[in-house]
Amino acid sequence: MKHMRVVSLVPSATETLTKIGITPIGVTRFCERTDLVSMGGTKDPHTEQIIAAKPDLVVMCDQENRREDYEALTEAGLSVFAFSLTDIAHVATQVSALAARLGVPENNDAQVIRVQTGLPIRVWVPIWKRPWMTIGGDTYASTLLAAAGFCNVYTETQTRYPESALEEVSSLRPDFVLAPNEPYPFAERHRQQLEVVAPVCFVDGKDLFWWGTRTPRAHERLQDLRSQLLNQP
Repeated sequence: MKHMRVVSLVPSATETLTKIGITPIGVTRFCERTDLVSMGGTKDPHTEQIIAAKPDLVVMCDQENRREDYEALTEAGLSVFAFSLTDIAHVATQVSALAARLGVPENNDAQVIRVQTGLPIRVWVPIWKRPWMTIGGDTYASTLLAAAGFCNVYTETQTRYPESALEEVSSLRPDFVLAPNEPYPFAERHRQQLEVVAPVCFVDGKDLFWWGTRTPRAHERLQDLRSQLLNQP
């Protein structure tokens, strides 16, 4: 069977497409696939290039891509599959829907995962600085952390990506700071600044924010991290 020609405008989707046996004909510069044709970024795709490539399907995400780019592609007559993921519970069904749209078998990596039980570890997850930003409860990353046995100290906020001064974060008394290396590249050089809030643990940002076939393994790695933190002397 001939595979459909697909353009992926989301790094997570590119990884997932590869796992289910589809190699996109075009991706973004953030997709870590230098062997494939770059068609711009998530926020600035080269829409004319995409339209000219005449893909059978363009894969997007309502949180990572812009509405105006979605409209430009659909108005040009292209078919678009748009992920909408704010909860880990959405992953399996949406990956299955994408596989069905492409006419390929589902990948078992999209399975529903088991929620960790026990006392959660309270964490703050910075995603940007200048200003400091974090994740609210209405995000995929926050629900993934909850399933792995962590409690995001900003779970109850009504803002999806709230700004927060370090003094405010400290007042929420997180047990640890989980500092990812994307979207902002937090690293050892930031430890001293972050430690005014709580002890710092650097984590793979892809495990927190790249949903899809990565999700179950990311969940396992976060559970392992929770065990390590609980067993610290």
